[in-house]
Amino acid sequence: MRPLIGITASDVYAERGKLYHRAYALNAFAIADAGGLPVYIPPGLEESVLRELYERLDAVLLPGGPDVDPVEYGQERHPQTKIIDAPRDALELTLARWTVEDDRPLFGICRGHQVMNVALGGTLVQDIPSQVETTLTHDLPDEYPRSTRLHTVDIKPESRLASILGTTQVVVNSLHHQSTEIAAPGVDFTAFAPDGVVEALEVPDKQFVLSVQWHPEDLYEDDGMMKRLFTEFVNAARESAARQSHR
Repeated sequence: MRPLIGITASDVYAERGKLYHRAYALNAFAIADAGGLPVYIPPGLEESVLRELYERLDAVLLPGGPDVDPVEYGQERHPQTKIIDAPRDALELTLARWTVEDDRPLFGICRGHQVMNVALGGTLVQDIPSQVETTLTHDLPDEYPRSTRLHTVDIKPESRLASILGTTQVVVNSLHHQSTEIAAPGVDFTAFAPDGVVEALEVPDKQFVLSVQWHPEDLYEDDGMMKRLFTEFVNAARESAARQSHR
């Protein structure tokens, strides 16, 4: 049977218009193509309902989206932190903590990468252009295809990410103005852009807790390395489901 993969959703329509919502569909397609059964999880559910839904999931994917409210990591809001979706923050922070605590597979993409660090006790850079000295472009203009690759990423050789991709350097797309800053306890930052911006994290003592700052859902159809990210995530979900069934 296909493992059931929960993908968090949103009711915010203000960022990137149709391209933004297409990204949700691409994550579901990528999970399905990798052998998983995707299901969307809306914000705003009562906690008891959310918990019942979560208990039926084999893994959780946190996709891209708007900024995380800085109150969640103890900072005042920067002028460039503009789009906040509080119900989605509550949903994803809760699911991230439950999933890591229960050692179920968790995969984060872009905002999801940032949410994972915040959920576990880390912080974010709220605006790269004004807070990081860099000549790199991290936020692709809307008129370009989301698959446009902007910069290289160097990956720690000993990381799970390097093992999955089979390389220690990739060229990625990039659609973000925030990034992870201080790593949460137990979190390893495992990949970096040339300017030092964090591009991936892992929790090494868990079966699969991994995130990337770029958008592999826009690349996987013609990039075997990016496809393997989804395949390995779904495989981990299948293995987790098998372990759950034997308890």
